[in-house]
Amino acid sequence: MFEVRIATSDLEQEDAFSVRRKVFVEEQGVPLELELDHYDKTAAHFVIYSSESPIGAGRIRETSDGIGKVERVCVLGEYRGKHLGNLIMHALEEHATAAGMKKVILNAQVHAIHFYEKLGYVITSPEFMDADIPHRAMEKVIIV
Repeated sequence: MFEVRIATSDLEQEDAFSVRRKVFVEEQGVPLELELDHYDKTAAHFVIYSSESPIGAGRIRETSDGIGKVERVCVLGEYRGKHLGNLIMHALEEHATAAGMKKVILNAQVHAIHFYEKLGYVITSPEFMDADIPHRAMEKVIIV
């Protein structure tokens, strides 16, 4: 059984950071100082748990009035292909809607564009590099 929770304690936030370190730092080679940043203090963090083990994470923050930015969405390798990305994105979008955000933006790794397109996101930029990984900006208008 999988459960998505908003991180309300230091332990849950550390669970999110743990998953992010495994996926982005260890697996993808992103420098730790780029992965963990000053936005972590103000963003809303979400964690996917299998029993009580953290296996996925993501965060959202409001960048300007009515616009939320989804970032750091990841699932541990052994749990990919189980539609857990959909679970966390649904939770992030529900949070955005409840907070009154009208649009969600994100920077998708190029290999994940199809995943986000299936969720209704559209590409809004040419390809660019972030942490030596190709990305494209995407957005989705939230129907309230």
